[in-house]
Amino acid sequence: MKFHDTIAAIATAQGEAGIGIVRVSGALARTIAAEVFRSPRGVSPTQLPTHTLTYGHVVDATASDEIIDEVLLGVMHAPRTYTGEDIVEFNCHGGTIPLTAVLDVVVKNGARIADPGEFTKRAFLNGRLDLAQAEAVAELIASKTDLSRKIAVEALAGKLSDTVNGLNDRLAALLAEIEASIDFPEEDLDFMKVETQLEAARAVQTDLTALLETAAEGRLITEGANVAILGKPNVGKSSLLNALLGTTRAIVTDIPGTTRDTIEEMINIGGIPLKLIDTAGIRHTDDIVEQQGVERSKAIQDRAELHLMMFDASQPLNDADLELLKTAQSSKAILILNKMDLPVVSSPTALLAHCPKKRVVETVISEGKGLDKLKATISEELLGGELIIGESPIVTNARHQEALRRANEGLDYAIESLENGMPPALIAVDLRISLDGFGDVVGKTTTEDILDRIFSQFCVGK
Repeated sequence: MKFHDTIAAIATAQGEAGIGIVRVSGALARTIAAEVFRSPRGVSPTQLPTHTLTYGHVVDATASDEIIDEVLLGVMHAPRTYTGEDIVEFNCHGGTIPLTAVLDVVVKNGARIADPGEFTKRAFLNGRLDLAQAEAVAELIASKTDLSRKIAVEALAGKLSDTVNGLNDRLAALLAEIEASIDFPEEDLDFMKVETQLEAARAVQTDLTALLETAAEGRLITEGANVAILGKPNVGKSSLLNALLGTTRAIVTDIPGTTRDTIEEMINIGGIPLKLIDTAGIRHTDDIVEQQGVERSKAIQDRAELHLMMFDASQPLNDADLELLKTAQSSKAILILNKMDLPVVSSPTALLAHCPKKRVVETVISEGKGLDKLKATISEELLGGELIIGESPIVTNARHQEALRRANEGLDYAIESLENGMPPALIAVDLRISLDGFGDVVGKTTTEDILDRIFSQFCVGK
């Protein structure tokens, strides 16, 4: 990346809309705007105050000032901008043709097309955002639920960064104490005792461990989970899919074996994006097509994070049910006893006799009964309880998790070295490993190739 270049890109989504924005950032942003923007008042963008909007037209000076579009020009002076550089934004009529035409004339006058994520990368390099905050921008854009949006907003505000920097500062203070004892061994200084150093290191590790423990649920909230609906034919699997979606997605009949292939749909339950997978009924069949559906259903079981195992309360448990219950014993599963409006032949007690540690939800899917309890049980099963946003940061990024894991590993070594009375120089090495992990989260020690990989995942206009 040529950091001194002035860059430009369409910052809004493709398609037709009321407004579309072409963003320009860099030292020449206002100069380029002066070449292509004409105001009825005759004012030049180079003279406009910061953080103002001005009505006018974008023109092509090489074509006798041909009008390209009618726009509002936003002008923002460095350093109080997203990138920390001068920024101008052309608020155009939405649509591919006018936006592309405005971008073309901007590039013709000295800008270049921005690389993916380059605006946010400049914000990071100019100190407007640290790396964790920059990544939160991408997570906010990609958020699938309101809960993931809230977590991304908090990360963008610096909640995770503040916590990581706090741990880093505490560990850096400990390292400074140890290095002082190495550099000035003969001085009559009151150095921290080994017991106190151990206490400080363990306190940091306790807080770091608590932060790392949020990673599993954090990844679940942002990435979601596969949830397979399993059971023998005609137990109500497709009806459950339709009921949870609130629409008729799967064909429902009284004929067993109606669903012969998997049907996948996304849904938000308790702030978790879930891929619901309706599977073919598991049974022995001579139908070749249905056989393939059954085999696919069994394969789905292996890759699903949660199984919704359905049983018919009006029928006795058969071999297919018992096989499913056997699978439930070693998997994350919720047992659903459907058709509770009919005379009950198989009770919750019958299911619990085979899976005493599993939860049973009684339902009448055709009437919507038991759905709210099922949704709450799904959320509790995946998250292990209600997730309260606001008390502490949540790790949602795999890169952050790995960096914090390395920081924790360095602390393990340092604590072990302190406990075994190892030389201070070796302890200092272990602490630096841990500090490098903290630094990677916020971008203090991140290499250029990793930065390129991170920002290449952004959209071009961000």
